[in-house]
Amino acid sequence: MKEKRLDCEKARNIDIVSTLAKSGHFPVRKTEKEAWFLSPFRRETQASFKVSLKQNYWIDFGTFEGGSTIDLVMKMENCSVNEALEQLSGNLESFSFHRQPNQTKTECKANPIKIIQEKEIEHRALQNYLNSRKISTKTARKLCREIHYKIGGRKYFAIGLRNRLGGWELRNSYWKGSTSPKDVSKIGNGSKKLAITEGMFDMLTLMELMPDIGNSHDLLVLNTTAFVKRMITEIVEYENVELFLDRDKSGLGVTELLLQKCPNSKDMSSLYGGFKDINEWKLKSAKDEVRQRIQDVSLS
Repeated sequence: MKEKRLDCEKARNIDIVSTLAKSGHFPVRKTEKEAWFLSPFRRETQASFKVSLKQNYWIDFGTFEGGSTIDLVMKMENCSVNEALEQLSGNLESFSFHRQPNQTKTECKANPIKIIQEKEIEHRALQNYLNSRKISTKTARKLCREIHYKIGGRKYFAIGLRNRLGGWELRNSYWKGSTSPKDVSKIGNGSKKLAITEGMFDMLTLMELMPDIGNSHDLLVLNTTAFVKRMITEIVEYENVELFLDRDKSGLGVTELLLQKCPNSKDMSSLYGGFKDINEWKLKSAKDEVRQRIQDVSLS
């Protein structure tokens, strides 16, 4: 009886948002206190399923049902308490059922990221994550891989972009990180034109909007603006450089620097004026507006 109570306590602490991700359900709206989903139990267009992030408790306002992680698995799998506990107990080391911890620098050294497997993007949860960012799996596969890895004995998986030194930028719905060594990611085809973004999702968005850009341009993902100065000697060698950098303080500063140091560079961020970056613009804008603004922008 004591063992069962312990299992129940552990199961109730398993993160509900991550549990939903295992079945491909992601928040449509999120704050510090709560996350809202389209109900996993029926088709709907307005989110009626809420998860309290602090209490780890869900409630479906369509049926006024709610409960713990155990109750969620019971309803989703149409199973008993014991069957739900068995399913949860068998997945305690799985990314899908756990929030990934935020590590301090000391913890990162003690528990470095260990890559277990690299493969083509296949997992439904990752494909749904891409879809939530308005990126097709087909486009993502041109640039990224599905990476399975471990931190401190727990297994996770993410979208991965390899850098020039063999390290990885890793992204999933709950976490953003990287492995060592850290560097820029560059995809070259011998072109005299270069397109630059700060992060992988900016570049994936650019590839989604301009499908031929990988053929007409070399592609450079900085992965961090701290790397821009080391890249200037390479960037100046290109005849034409398009800058698709963020419109925040850091991104605007880097854009200004490159415009000064690289005479052949051009700021393209007017394409997504009013938004922080190109992916946010694509997410929040109507298709017709996106299409029209793409037509209005002529690449060099």
